[in-house]
Amino acid sequence: MTAALAPAVLDAADWRARRRDHERRADAWLAPHLARRRTGGRHPVEDFLFTYYSHRPAQLRRWHPGAGVTLRDADPAEFGPDYTAGAAGLTLDTDRVRARRAESIGWIRTLLAATAGRPAQFGCFGMHEWAMVYRQNQEQVRHNAWPLRLGPEATAAVVEERGVRCSHFDAFRFFTAPARPLNVLQPTRERQHELEQPGCLHANMDLYKWSYKLSPLVPSELVADAFALAREIRTLDMRASPYDLADLGHPPVRVETPEGRAEYATAQRGFAERAAVLRARLLAALDRSDQT
Repeated sequence: MTAALAPAVLDAADWRARRRDHERRADAWLAPHLARRRTGGRHPVEDFLFTYYSHRPAQLRRWHPGAGVTLRDADPAEFGPDYTAGAAGLTLDTDRVRARRAESIGWIRTLLAATAGRPAQFGCFGMHEWAMVYRQNQEQVRHNAWPLRLGPEATAAVVEERGVRCSHFDAFRFFTAPARPLNVLQPTRERQHELEQPGCLHANMDLYKWSYKLSPLVPSELVADAFALAREIRTLDMRASPYDLADLGHPPVRVETPEGRAEYATAQRGFAERAAVLRARLLAALDRSDQT
C-alpha cells in the first residue's frame, strides 16, 4: 500500500492569489458568452463548451485547491460541506467525495488509463462533423444560421468519397441516420472504454468533462487547462467542418483536399500531445486523492 501523502499547506495570501488568478482566467472566457446569452446571441464555436457540457459558468469560475491541500485561514462557508476544518486549516474531505462518487470516479479512471495506453489514430480528417449534416438541407443542419461551404449535395459527396472513421460515441450519436452505416465502427456507450483513442479530437475535448466531473478532487487550474485545450480543439473542429465560418474569423481547413487533410492531421497530433499531458495530470490527481 502506498503511504499517505502529507498535505500541502497554503498560507492565506498564496491560496487567495491562486483563486484570484483562476477567477480572472475564467472571467475572460465567461464574459463574452454571458453577454451573448443576455441578448440571445449564439456563437457556434465559442458557446459550444457552455451548451454541450453540463458545467455551468459559475462552476467553472469557482476555485478548488484539489485533494491533499490545506488552506490556512479559510472560511468553511466559502468552500462548502465537502471541506473539514482542522488545526492546520481547511482541507477537502476526500473520503466523503470518493464515497459519494465511487462509481463515476472508477469509470473515468478506467477510461483515462485505457485511452492513454492506446495508440493514437490520425486518419479521420474531421469527417464526423460532415456526417452530422449528411443528406440534410440547410434548414435541417444544427448550425443553420451558417451556410455549408460546398452545399448539401457536394458535402454528401465528400462524405461518400472519404468515408468516416469515427471511434467516439458522443460524436457518432449525432450522425444523421443515413451517415451511420458509412462509419467503419458502430460505437456505443458500452464500448467507450474499448474504442476511445488519444488522437480523437472529441476524446481530447472531453478531458474538460472528466476534469470537472472529478472536481473538487482535482485542482481548478487543471479544469481550466482542460477547458483551454477544449476551446482550441473546438475551433479546429469547426474550421474543418462543412460550415463556412469565415465571417467569424475562422477560415476553413479544407479537409476535402490533400492540403487540408495534412493541415488537420498536423494540428490533431499537436492536440494529442497536449492532451496526453492533461490525461496524465488527471490520473496523478486521482492517485493523490487516493493517498490523502
